[in-house]
Amino acid sequence: MKALVMALLLLLPAPGLAADPVYIADVPLEDPVAEARAKALMAELRCLTCQNQAILDSNAPQAQTMRVEVRERISAGEDPEEVRAWFVERYGDWVSFVPPARTDTALLWAAPFLFLLLGGVLLARRIRR
Repeated sequence: MKALVMALLLLLPAPGLAADPVYIADVPLEDPVAEARAKALMAELRCLTCQNQAILDSNAPQAQTMRVEVRERISAGEDPEEVRAWFVERYGDWVSFVPPARTDTALLWAAPFLFLLLGGVLLARRIRR
C-alpha cells in the first residue's frame, strides 16, 4: 500500500515546478510605430532580476511586468523619454543602460577616454625605449 501511495505522489507535479502562467497582457501594440518605440525603449532598460539583460530579452517575471508597463505608457501617448524618466525615478539610474550625463556621472563617461589616453601614453613610452 505504501508503494502505491508513493507512486501516486510521484505523479503529482511539484508546486515549484509548474509551468509559468501565460501572460495575456504582454502582447505587442497594434500600432507598429508605437510598438517599435516601445521595443527600442525596452532594449535600453535593464532587467532588475537578470541585472545585465534588457527587459526586451529577459524571461523574468519582473521584466514581464516592466514590458507591460512600457507598452501601457507608450499606448497612453507618453514619450519614451518620459517613460524612461518614470523608471529611473522608481528604480534609480541603474535601471537604464544609458546613464545620464551629469556631474556625478562625469567619471563614468570620461573613463573610456582616460583609459585610451593612458594606454596611448604607455604605448608611446614603450616604443621610445
